[in-house]
Amino acid sequence: MAAFEYEAIENGRQVGGVVQADTARMARQQLRERGMVPLDVHPVARPRTARGGARLGRERALLLRQMAALLKAGLPLDEVLSLAADQSDARRVNRPLAAIRARVLEGQSLSDAMAEQPALFPVMYSRSIAAAEQAGKLDSVVERLARHAARRLALARSVSVALVYPLLLALISLGVVWGLLGFVVPRVVGVFESSDQELPLLTRSLLEISSFVSGYGPLILVLAAGLILGVVALLRMPGPRMRFDRALLKLPMVGGLVRAQAAALFARTLAILVSSSVPAVEALKAASEVVSNRKVRADLEAAAARVREGASISAAMQPIEWLPPLTRRLIHGGEQAGELGDMLEHAAELQESDLEDAGQVLMAVLQPALILLVGLVVLYIVLAILLPIMNMSQLLS
Repeated sequence: MAAFEYEAIENGRQVGGVVQADTARMARQQLRERGMVPLDVHPVARPRTARGGARLGRERALLLRQMAALLKAGLPLDEVLSLAADQSDARRVNRPLAAIRARVLEGQSLSDAMAEQPALFPVMYSRSIAAAEQAGKLDSVVERLARHAARRLALARSVSVALVYPLLLALISLGVVWGLLGFVVPRVVGVFESSDQELPLLTRSLLEISSFVSGYGPLILVLAAGLILGVVALLRMPGPRMRFDRALLKLPMVGGLVRAQAAALFARTLAILVSSSVPAVEALKAASEVVSNRKVRADLEAAAARVREGASISAAMQPIEWLPPLTRRLIHGGEQAGELGDMLEHAAELQESDLEDAGQVLMAVLQPALILLVGLVVLYIVLAILLPIMNMSQLLS
């Protein structure tokens, strides 16, 4: 049985969705039995890339939580997938779920079916499920993956709040100052230009800046937009992106945030894979694919190569500079005690705690600094406007 995506007319309006059928003809017959007029029926396409994984984080966490609850309740796998697909209104979730259910009904394993949908289930999920299927622990591993997905979503949200809020505050402040210099200041201070008195240096400098912004503002915006687009295009190239990610890890405050996030995500992902009995080399390679920083990914791939050559995981981690020493020691202790998964979970919790602390410090420093900077600019504008008024009042008195 396969999954077919359809467009049909129902009660005078166009609808879409996914149905399970052996052939496209049978899928059309099902739609007609439901009172629909099929317009287009075609097999659900298999995505070739894992794009969109970041956008699916929330849906993935909710989906895995539902699947874990249904599996623990003892429901068959095909019914679990069907119910999970029915519970979701997002087509980017129920479409791949229907395709996965169709593959499972054809006799394919769940892990292989998940591997065909990398946008919804990245490689670490399919490999963990494959190990769980071999060990007969599918429900417990799915539950662990659900917790991992939820924790990863919370981790990404905390980093976004720590970085996006100061950036948004800076953009709003820049827009306010730009509006003052380009539109308000010329109309207010321009009154003093017709007088015979000499304007103060502060006022003259403000008029020069305001004239420049008014005259060349559109050109500046076009150049800034072109610069941003050029930087984005440049960062899509492997070489520049690697240099940028390497420099990002070394920044004073933001770098600490990025390093803590990378270490926490790596430790928790590796803990899931190791606890699911995934081989060390495959676990490290899968862990490298969940991070976006190219430098971090390259270091983890190099560590996987060293493990393949016979080194232990703790020895393979030693040359990695961004990994905290405490995490290395916990990995070494976990290997010695045979409790690597638990030690990695503990290391992930410590790194997530450090990440939250680093985010709070960043917010505590950047927010007052931006407010102070905007206050100084506003003070400069106010003084530049008030000084000529004070001089005129002194002349009149």
